[in-house]
Amino acid sequence: MNSKTNDNGPDESGKQVVVLSTVFLQWRVVMLVGMCIFLSLVTAAVEGQTTFSSPALPIATDVTQPAQAGKSAPAPQSNGGTTREQTGDPQPDDDQSAVFVFKTQVREVILHATVVDEQRRLVTNLDRPAFTAFENGVPQATTSFHREDVPVAMGILIDNSGSMRENRDKVNQAVLNLIRAGNRTDQVFVVNFSQDSYLDQDFTSDIDLLQQALQKVSTQGSTALYDTIVASAVHLKNNTRVERKVLLVITDGRDNASRETLLEAMRRLQQEDGPTLYAIGLLGDELQQSDTTALQSLAQVTGGVAFFPKRLDEVDDITRTMARDIHSQYTIGYKPTDHSKNGGYRAIEVRAQTPGHHKLTVRTRSGYYAGEAVH
Repeated sequence: MNSKTNDNGPDESGKQVVVLSTVFLQWRVVMLVGMCIFLSLVTAAVEGQTTFSSPALPIATDVTQPAQAGKSAPAPQSNGGTTREQTGDPQPDDDQSAVFVFKTQVREVILHATVVDEQRRLVTNLDRPAFTAFENGVPQATTSFHREDVPVAMGILIDNSGSMRENRDKVNQAVLNLIRAGNRTDQVFVVNFSQDSYLDQDFTSDIDLLQQALQKVSTQGSTALYDTIVASAVHLKNNTRVERKVLLVITDGRDNASRETLLEAMRRLQQEDGPTLYAIGLLGDELQQSDTTALQSLAQVTGGVAFFPKRLDEVDDITRTMARDIHSQYTIGYKPTDHSKNGGYRAIEVRAQTPGHHKLTVRTRSGYYAGEAVH
């Protein structure tokens, strides 16, 4: 009997262990399922508190971060002086806790201006309140102003046609004097042109390299002045390191080989990053009244000056005068009150008044085309 009892005892104990294990596993499964349900409920509750349905945003130039209802977010500004202007605030729904403020970029028109008095002498000590800028006759609020001598990017364009042969030595010397009288950090390139234009020296401050480029004279062919001006203006625009840009054109003949017209060249000069153009017209047999008028028009629309010396010896004095003119300019900025960008031409006028001067003349660009940056 003892041996029989001992045989049945272990079987019953094993069955009890299996039952207990099964119950324990079922309890763990129930607990795990319960925890998953609980976590799902908690997550749904949290999501219901933090998510919200925002209205679809239209394409815009710039969208600010949400601002509290009833308040406008401050307009951001960039280091380059570009400003942004608020164009509209969508009306919030009754249950909307935030609104989106939309902004569009407004360009700042930058003008480089030279001021002379009644005797045509430079006036270089004026302050910001002395200036008033007008666009299409409407006064504009000045947003930036300075009168420091800053570096200039300058293109020297010299007629390389046959009639310039006897003039080049003195012209080259006068140009070198202009460069030496400027800022040591000016960036200058040299183009010799006749029917074709040759970039004989790209942007540099090295006087020796510039002198070598000026000596590359072929003195042959016809004159493609307008094509050279347009190509050089584009080359200046591509130099984004220097804000102020200048072209100096020296010629003794008429344009007789360009694909561009005078009007097209004038418009190009008044587009984005258009330069101030100075011209020296050497009076010879080929330079007629119509040619001098063309040079005057090109200079005037950009705020520059055209000179017509009667003697070649005067060119050196002219280039020294130009150096003082270029490095004595005021920089004036304003944001147009007319925000439309219809591509139309907008006339610019800048006036200056200060005690002690009966009449001041401000020389700057005469206008620009809307929708195009002006520098």
